[in-house]
Amino acid sequence: MLFLEAYNILSEVYFKGAHLKLALSAHLESGHGRTVKICYGVLEEDGYLTLCVKSVAERSPQAPVRLVLKIALYAMQFLDIPRAAAVNEAVELCKKIGKSGAAGFVNAALRKFDADKVTLPDGIEGLCVKSNFPAFAVRRIAEKYGSRAEGILLARSCGVSVRFVRGLEAYEGLPHTDTPFPDVKIFDRFVRDEGFFRGDYTFQSVGSVAICSVVEPCEELLDACAAPGGKSVLLAKTCGRITACDLHAHRVKLIESYCKRMNAENVFPRQADSTQFEPAFEGAFDAVLVDAPCSGLGTVAENPDLPLRKEEASLGSLHALQSAILSNCARYVRPGGKLYYATCSLLPEENDGVVEEFLRAFPAFSAEKADCPLAHETTDYGLQFLPDTAFGAGFYVSKMRKA
Repeated sequence: MLFLEAYNILSEVYFKGAHLKLALSAHLESGHGRTVKICYGVLEEDGYLTLCVKSVAERSPQAPVRLVLKIALYAMQFLDIPRAAAVNEAVELCKKIGKSGAAGFVNAALRKFDADKVTLPDGIEGLCVKSNFPAFAVRRIAEKYGSRAEGILLARSCGVSVRFVRGLEAYEGLPHTDTPFPDVKIFDRFVRDEGFFRGDYTFQSVGSVAICSVVEPCEELLDACAAPGGKSVLLAKTCGRITACDLHAHRVKLIESYCKRMNAENVFPRQADSTQFEPAFEGAFDAVLVDAPCSGLGTVAENPDLPLRKEEASLGSLHALQSAILSNCARYVRPGGKLYYATCSLLPEENDGVVEEFLRAFPAFSAEKADCPLAHETTDYGLQFLPDTAFGAGFYVSKMRKA
């Protein structure tokens, strides 16, 4: 039952705080393309679907019933499933989830729904509905980018980003988009096969690859916030030895697994808190990469569930954490070495704002010019990749040098 599969996954995301990709992998194997489409689509159109529900319900229904309506309304409008079929599926779904008492209401609501009666609000509120971004992010992005903001906010994922180590020619016949990186392709659809387990390729976002392209070759590199390990593994091709740290033991295991699959023998995973000084690391590295914890708002195109968990109040604590990690890791850079600061955020206070404060506090460091073949904006201290021109990726990277 198509709607039941989607409901089981989305109920974990909406009601239990689960991450969409983890919920999908837990419930589905390959071959469930329409279910995946519904799950992503309902989350991408959550604001609009909420308005649709309001247009047919005088009072807000219980959360499970509201989700049933969203699934059916998405299927009717975006998958071209006939109204009668969507109504029947939704009514049966109510019975399956123990909401038989709401079946009559759902039946009537879906039959009377008229998309022409759903009016989008103007201004910031309208952008929130259309883009799926939280209001605080829409305001900041609109202030920063003006007329371009809508394109940035409405950018969608371009597909599945795959980085190849070998064997690319076997997949070039699949519909795909080239990127500025010859070994990275974005496919309309891509089914994992044995090549994945052999280490022939890996799934890595074009933004992640772009950050790695800014990092200069060196002998000793510290990847201070490394999990799940994609950047460490890619940089292992150009750096002699990489120490890959993460705070949590289970995430260190992810790095270990990634390295083993990709045969990255010069990456050495280690559990460490990058806010706490490690005497053995002082001045020990030619370069340090701080891919800091952040709001992740540059990845909404890939993770449409992310806005459900983001609140403006969290930005202050994130800023403090970003600054603490960067300041601590600066002590690990040798004289003349490089310090890289990166995020997957679109917000200036998480990017240039953090770097500016750091440079004022640490005059031994200075920002250096960086460049990348992926389309970007040059900021005061780094490069900002924006979703409307960078295949849906919203990333930031700054390169600094220690005197």
